[in-house]
Amino acid sequence: MGTELKKSFSWEIDNLSDRNHDMISSEPFSSGGCEWYLIVHPKGHPGYDHHLSLFLSVLNLRSLRLGWHRRVRCFFVILNQSGKELCRTTNGGRCTLFCAEAPQWGLMKMLPLAKLLEDDDNNKLTIQVYLEVVEVVHQGQSTENYILPYNGVQILASQALSWTHILSRHPDFEVDFVPKYEELRSVYLTLFFCLIETLSKSPQSLSAAELTNAQNQLSELTKVGFKLDWLKSKLEEVSLERNKAVTDGCHVLEERVKNVELTLSGLQVKLDKDKIKYTAAAAGVSSFGFIGFVIKRFFLSCFSV
Repeated sequence: MGTELKKSFSWEIDNLSDRNHDMISSEPFSSGGCEWYLIVHPKGHPGYDHHLSLFLSVLNLRSLRLGWHRRVRCFFVILNQSGKELCRTTNGGRCTLFCAEAPQWGLMKMLPLAKLLEDDDNNKLTIQVYLEVVEVVHQGQSTENYILPYNGVQILASQALSWTHILSRHPDFEVDFVPKYEELRSVYLTLFFCLIETLSKSPQSLSAAELTNAQNQLSELTKVGFKLDWLKSKLEEVSLERNKAVTDGCHVLEERVKNVELTLSGLQVKLDKDKIKYTAAAAGVSSFGFIGFVIKRFFLSCFSV
């Protein structure tokens, strides 16, 4: 399978059983005008500790420009010391997208570790990469909304890192999910990512309607076979924090209202005092004017005699 692709790189790993590293990287190699390297987890990727994991990764990510992406056809072959083929990937005919959101491709469960222990010849492996670069874009628009085929489903490129993180921490979360129609797989995973996005927000920013919708989504996903106890706990935690924030906010608002009322009360007292003061002053001015008028009339009457 995939024999039309040419071998781009071969990597020998000695004394695999003696390797204490969680991850081993190959030397860089060039193919299709692009730079690559391989990553092996000899004791398994976190969450998949019963399998050897293998990935093809883009080199020098920081030097690449916004919107870069590459479409390639590739597959891996693993041979033992005697040249016997132990396994190979089966995606030689399909294109894989590499971009800023998904800079590597590979398999968490490339080869069972138990199989490596069957024969001493398996202690030295040769990993072959067959690779054809079919499209290279050095700069362009953001790739976050590109569609990626990932583990048999279609996801957004922006969801790739989240998906990898979820699979590494909860590898069996969809073990019982067997949709009646394959098309429903992507539909339910879209619903799953909507739930993840909601629970990633600040609890204080969530509305009661959003929490109710999240609860309904969780219930629907659980019914079809997803193992989501970890998300149920997260939803309960977010709900408690949100309710606490609302309660605390009400207390703060009550205190502010009291402070405003006290301030207004103080201003009213001052206003009442000022009104009394100004009324008295105005009355004094009026009395002085009347007395002046009487004195003036008295003097006028005296001089007129």
